Amino acid sequence: MSSLRTTPLTEWHRENGAKLVPFAGFEMPVQYEGIIIEHKHTREKAGIFDISHMGEFLISGKGTKDALNKLVTQNLDTLAPGKCRYGFLPNDEGGVLDDLIIYCLAEDSYMLVINGACEENDFNWIDSHLPDGINFENVSYETAKIDLQGPLALEVLEKVLGRDFKHLKYFNFEQTEFDGYKLIISRTGYTGELGYEFYLPSDKAITLWEKLIADDKVEPIGLGARDTLRLELGYPLYGQDLDTKHNPREGGYSFVLADDAFTDVKEILIPLTIKSRRSARHGDKVLLNGKEIGVVTSGSFSPTLRYSIALAYVQADAAESTEFLVKGARADLKAMKGELPFYKEGTARKKFD
Repeated sequence: MSSLRTTPLTEWHRENGAKLVPFAGFEMPVQYEGIIIEHKHTREKAGIFDISHMGEFLISGKGTKDALNKLVTQNLDTLAPGKCRYGFLPNDEGGVLDDLIIYCLAEDSYMLVINGACEENDFNWIDSHLPDGINFENVSYETAKIDLQGPLALEVLEKVLGRDFKHLKYFNFEQTEFDGYKLIISRTGYTGELGYEFYLPSDKAITLWEKLIADDKVEPIGLGARDTLRLELGYPLYGQDLDTKHNPREGGYSFVLADDAFTDVKEILIPLTIKSRRSARHGDKVLLNGKEIGVVTSGSFSPTLRYSIALAYVQADAAESTEFLVKGARADLKAMKGELPFYKEGTARKKFD
């Protein structure tokens, strides 16, 4: 018997032809019709993603904000109720234990959304660093997460929920009730397109999923397309582009950090473009003037741009160079330093009148 965990939607995926693979300890859909088809559908219309492998923690009580401020890179002093913020959970040496989004539910009350593979370690780390009197709960098992992403996502959302959501701004969220249960709707996502993420009780997931997918603008999207979509934006994947060996500044996030935070920079994560269909892969060596100076962490052919893109850690003193060579498994690939995001036409920040 498999030791992999399932989500509330795993049987739906199996019954609807998804190819299921192990991911973060779960049995997850990697594709349905195909990665490129699903990628393009999300960029052009709306895709729906089962992201229930992610973990959710609730933390509250007097002094919670001050306690959390000592553990994460987000500045919670400027995070008001109804807003959420991306950042990092560093260890004592500055390495990234996880990247996470923190939702401010109310004063001294937060929800932390973390990577499923890091759930146990994250919980134990945070719990061991909290003072007495703070309520800290892992609600991952009873919480489902569904993402609706794409330029037509708002039309679908408003049709299904029956009300206007044009007021919801980027990285803002609402707590509401729908069909008799509590639902959190946040305007966030991992694709660069206009999108909404739903947090709801696990036993209600299939009902909401089927309501959303009943719209002919919506198709189910697997982890394969989720990966190519996020890479076109240069968004990091924990365990590949982020890890305990590198701090957030090395991971390319100096723009969200205080000037004096994580100043020990030995390597820097940089974007690379390869004007070819042949792509670099995780673990490929990066060379500069014949000398090995780094390693590829993520790489793929970009279905939108029609050439290959990658992220790679290189030595800090080589990070401003413009031309590199990637030692691929079958060929050497000429790579140019790129600019993030690789794909610049996303609708994620679209404003509505």
